[in-house]
Amino acid sequence: MDRRQFVSMSAVGATLGALPGVGAALGRDEFHQPCAALSRLPLPPSEATTRSMFPGFTTHSIKTSGAEIFALTGGSGPPLLLIHGHPETHVTWHKIAADLARDYTVVIPDLRGYGDSSKPDGGERQINYSFRAMAQDQVDTMQHFGHEQFFVAGHDRGARVAHRLCLDHPESVRKVCVMDIAPTLTMYADTNKEFATRYVWWFLQIQPFPMPEHIIGLDPEYYLREHLAVQGKTPGAVTPEAMAEYLRCYCCTGTIHAACEDYRAAAGVDLQMDEADDKAGHKIAAPLLALWGAKGVVGHMWDVLATWRAKATTVSGRALDCGHLLPEEQPAEVLAELQQFFRG
Repeated sequence: MDRRQFVSMSAVGATLGALPGVGAALGRDEFHQPCAALSRLPLPPSEATTRSMFPGFTTHSIKTSGAEIFALTGGSGPPLLLIHGHPETHVTWHKIAADLARDYTVVIPDLRGYGDSSKPDGGERQINYSFRAMAQDQVDTMQHFGHEQFFVAGHDRGARVAHRLCLDHPESVRKVCVMDIAPTLTMYADTNKEFATRYVWWFLQIQPFPMPEHIIGLDPEYYLREHLAVQGKTPGAVTPEAMAEYLRCYCCTGTIHAACEDYRAAAGVDLQMDEADDKAGHKIAAPLLALWGAKGVVGHMWDVLATWRAKATTVSGRALDCGHLLPEEQPAEVLAELQQFFRG
């Protein structure tokens, strides 16, 4: 089975049924079949779900230089870009989006490969899933709406995209907030047994195709739920409505393969780009706010502010009383931090 065959599988996509997710539509025995039992792309989104989770927002499909990006927009004021992480979608921001839209023009995309955005071929050395390619999508998306300069907040993979966005397009970013990450190069350079154990998906998903895709595809609902349960430390923080959306988008061969390509890029071509920037002395010029979960891995294993002061000129931040899923575990605190930082 090659990549093209894997990504093209769609044996039961038309019969998977309605939310809350693929696992509920398939019986357990059927769901444990290999990836051919999964749809190739997510089921269509529910307009009712979008309206209930993002009141007043409108949906868009934007053609960028390398993908088609699904995004929501809402509000008025200075433009603010919110970028989600893995294995989530734009839905991760649903608890704070409406409040931010009172003061900002909020743009909330799905990263390429995730959610309802397109899932292009990875290309040589997964270059099409590099943070550089994903950052270009964000610039193209914001320019589509007429925003040449903007604020950025990113969580998890979205924060890594924001890091690259600040380096490749410094003229575009006014201020940036990164949530629950240390720089990618720093984390890989400091890898030890504890980190490899606690962040096992980093090291599973970088393995050559098709092993990780096959393993995850045997039971993607379990993989996604377990991933969120391990990282989140606040029971009930991921609402049933949000979980249903994550399952809708993740339980398909297209997303699973794209997510693995994302992680392979991060362990390969992205590290080379980061090393080149370090060697050249390039730093993030925009003021940077770092937030992290006091109960999570990143704050436990790294001095988060020190790691970012090595990469940016102006850094502030603090830990929040939660695990990894900051926008869903501590939405009120995240909202307050973003409002204070971007207004300052």
